Amino acid sequence: MLTAHQYRVKAAEYAALAETADSLSHSREFRTLERNCSSLAANEEWLAGNNDRAARAPGKLDDAGAEEQQILACLGAAVIMRWNTLPKKIQRELFEYAGSIGDLQQTTELKGQIARFLHHHKDDAQKPVARRA
Repeated sequence: MLTAHQYRVKAAEYAALAETADSLSHSREFRTLERNCSSLAANEEWLAGNNDRAARAPGKLDDAGAEEQQILACLGAAVIMRWNTLPKKIQRELFEYAGSIGDLQQTTELKGQIARFLHHHKDDAQKPVARRA
């Protein structure tokens, strides 16, 4: 993953390319890339300044985060158990949020895994829940 500075450099490169583009469509494309890199730079800067408030991807929690991991697992299981009763809009939003957690380069793969999991467990809400003692 690039740093905020590296994203800013790329944004400046795309801005220069937009200025010298040979067509309006190329200029628009470079401006879009410039905005994307600027947005990614801003995200990286926010994460650097708010690391303690950022959601952590599963599997990246330290020992101190074991309680948080258990809470997230329980909340996730509760959402899955009630998935079919949620409005479609909420399902789509939760799917998009879940798919965007973690490494940006693996977003497509993660969304596919989530979709397969949801499909495989779509009828789990009707199954009895085993409770821990």
